[in-house]
Amino acid sequence: MSEGNVAADQLRLLIERIERLEEEKKGIGDDIKDVYLEAKATGYDPKIMRQIIRLRKMPQHDRQEMEAILQTYLSALGME
Repeated sequence: MSEGNVAADQLRLLIERIERLEEEKKGIGDDIKDVYLEAKATGYDPKIMRQIIRLRKMPQHDRQEMEAILQTYLSALGME
């Protein structure tokens, strides 16, 4: 029966760790939201900032390919 207790204790500890990490994640999310609000108050566009951050995460080759395709589509639609 002690094996059951050990497994239950281990499960409880794992659950508690996940709960703590979820709380930290929420706190970090709130901090990020505050930075975007600060940027907006300063006159920056948070929507564009998010797009730049997304682009910076992409490998350069993927970003260049996406930009080329976008340019092709814009050209085809006469939006250059």
